[in-house]
Amino acid sequence: MKKTVRDVDVKGKRCLVRCDFNVPLDADGKITDSTRIDASLPTLNYLLEQGASLILLSHLGRPDGTPDAKYSLAPVAAALEKDLARPVFFRSAPDVIDAAVEEKAAALKPGEVMLLENTRFVAGETKNDPAFAKALAGLGDLFVNDAFGSAHRAHASTTGIADYLPAVSGLLLEKEVQFLGDALEKPKRPFVAVLGGAKVADKIQVIRALLAKVDTLLIGGGMAYTFLKAEGYEIGTSLLDQESIGLAADLMAEAKEKGVDLLLPQDVVAATEFAPDAKLGIYEVEHIPPDRMGMDIGPATAADFTGRIKYAGTVLWNGPMGVFEMPRFATGTMAVAKAMAEADGITIIGGGDSAAAVTQMGYADKMTHVSTGGGASLEFIEGRTLPGVACIPDA
Repeated sequence: MKKTVRDVDVKGKRCLVRCDFNVPLDADGKITDSTRIDASLPTLNYLLEQGASLILLSHLGRPDGTPDAKYSLAPVAAALEKDLARPVFFRSAPDVIDAAVEEKAAALKPGEVMLLENTRFVAGETKNDPAFAKALAGLGDLFVNDAFGSAHRAHASTTGIADYLPAVSGLLLEKEVQFLGDALEKPKRPFVAVLGGAKVADKIQVIRALLAKVDTLLIGGGMAYTFLKAEGYEIGTSLLDQESIGLAADLMAEAKEKGVDLLLPQDVVAATEFAPDAKLGIYEVEHIPPDRMGMDIGPATAADFTGRIKYAGTVLWNGPMGVFEMPRFATGTMAVAKAMAEADGITIIGGGDSAAAVTQMGYADKMTHVSTGGGASLEFIEGRTLPGVACIPDA
C-alpha cells in the first residue's frame, strides 16, 4: 500500500499535483470527453477541503518538446474553473515555468489553484531531465501523483519530482491500483477476461499474464483473426498479424494446458471494405468469403460471450470487439458493454478504447471501475513496475 494524501497533513501546503488531463479536443479546441478531468476531482476537492493550495501539472497530446498552441491546456483551465467553482490561474508560458509562474506559485494561499502549461512543451519532460524536475519541484511543498494514465512513463512530472519533494498518491491513483490489483490477485470467481484490439503482438504479455489468473479468456476484435488463422480457418481480407500466427497457436496450447477456456468468435460480421457503407453479411468462421474482412463479432459469438460475462464473479475488459467507431460494426462491443453493465459481478474496464466505448454508449456509471489509463492498465496487468507508482513510498 502506497502512502496517500490521507497519510499527510496538507494544511497550508502548496501541493504539486500531477493529473492526467490528456483529454480529446475537437477542431475548435473544445473538450469532447471530460472523463479524465472528472476523475481527478475527488483528489483536488479533498486537498482544497484540507486547506492546501494546488499547482496542477499535466501533458496533453504529443507536442514533442516544443510549444504548440493546439496542445495548450487553456481549455482544461476553463473546465476546472467550473468544476472547482473557483478561479484557476493559468499562464501559457512556452517554458512552462517563468518568473510570473514562480511568483504566483510562491504567493498561493490555501484554497487557490493554478495550472501549469503542458509539461511536454519542454523537451526535458519526457527525458526525465533532473533540471526540469527540480524546477517543477521548486514550486511546491508536496508532490501528489494522481495520473495513473501516465504512471507507466518515467517523466520529469511523473517520477522526477519525487527526487526533490515528499511524494504521495492521489485518490484516483490509489483507486486504480487497488481495483486492478484486487482483480488480478484475489478475484471473485469465475474470473473472465475479455480482450480485443488489433494485434496479438501488442498484447502477448497481457495474454500470458491473464492465462495464469483467469478461468475464461474471450478474444474478439482484430486480433481474433490471427488466432482463427492459427486454427486453420480462412479469414478473407481480415486483419492478420502474420508474424504472430505461431504465437497465437502457442497461446492457445498454453490456455489448454492451464485449463483456461480460451474462446474465439464462432461467427463474424464481415464487409467488402473498411467503410461505414460497405456491403456486409454474417458468416460462421468456417465460411468467411475470400473478399470479406471481419469487422465485428457475430450474434452467436455475442450471445456466447455475454453469457459468460453474466455469470462471472469478476470481469476485466480491454479492447473493443470490432470497429465500434462505425455504428454498423458496434453491435458486438455494445453487447459486451451491456452485459457488463447488467452483471452482478465486479466489472472493470481497462482504459483505452473500451473506456471510450462504455462512455459513448452510456454504461460507464454502471461499471465497478473504469480505468483512466489504457497503456498503464496493460502494463500493470502484465506485472510490470509502473515508475509513477514505484516512486511513492509505502505507507
